[in-house]
Amino acid sequence: MSVRILALVGSLRAGSHNRQLAEAAVKHAPEGVTIELFEGLADVPFYNEDIDVEGGVPAAAARLREAAGSADAFLLFSPEYNGSIPAVLKNAIDWLSRPYGAGAFTGKPAAVVGTAFGQYGGVWAQDETRKAVGIAGASVLQDAKLSIPESVVRFAETHPGDDTEVVEGLTKVVEALAHAGSAAAA
Repeated sequence: MSVRILALVGSLRAGSHNRQLAEAAVKHAPEGVTIELFEGLADVPFYNEDIDVEGGVPAAAARLREAAGSADAFLLFSPEYNGSIPAVLKNAIDWLSRPYGAGAFTGKPAAVVGTAFGQYGGVWAQDETRKAVGIAGASVLQDAKLSIPESVVRFAETHPGDDTEVVEGLTKVVEALAHAGSAAAA
C-alpha cells in the first residue's frame, strides 16, 4: 500500500500546536504512507471567482490545487478561532472545491483533527471543517477524530509527537485515512 496524504494546517503561527500535531503525523506515518505538510496557505488569496479563471489562477492557489490533485486523501488540522474554523483553512477548502463538482476533494477521503486551548479541544471548529470539506466533495471519515483539549497546558513542555497518547490517537486516524485512501485510489 502506498498512499499520499496532504495535510492542511489551519494555523499560521510558527509555534502552533496544530502545526506540531501535523509534524507528529508526518513523523509517525505508518510504512507506505507519505504525509505532505502543505506549506504556503498564508500566500493563497481569499477565494474570488473573478480570479479563478483559466490562465489567471494565482500561483499560490495553483500550487495548492496541484498538491491536492496528486493526493489520495486529506488530513486537516483545525484549531478553534472564536468557536469556529480558521479563515485560512476555510479558504483552502474553498479553492479546492472548484471547479464545482470536479474539485480536488471530490471522492477522496478526508479526516479532521486538532487541538485547542479550551476544554473540548476545538470540536466545534473541527465539526464545521468536516461539514465544509464534505460539502466540497470529500468522503469525510466521521469516526476518525482526534480533539485534544487544553493544548497550552498539555504541550507547554512536550511536543505532541512525544506524547504517547496523542501519537496513538493520531496513528489510528492516519491508518483509517490511509486505508480509505488506498481503497479510493484502487
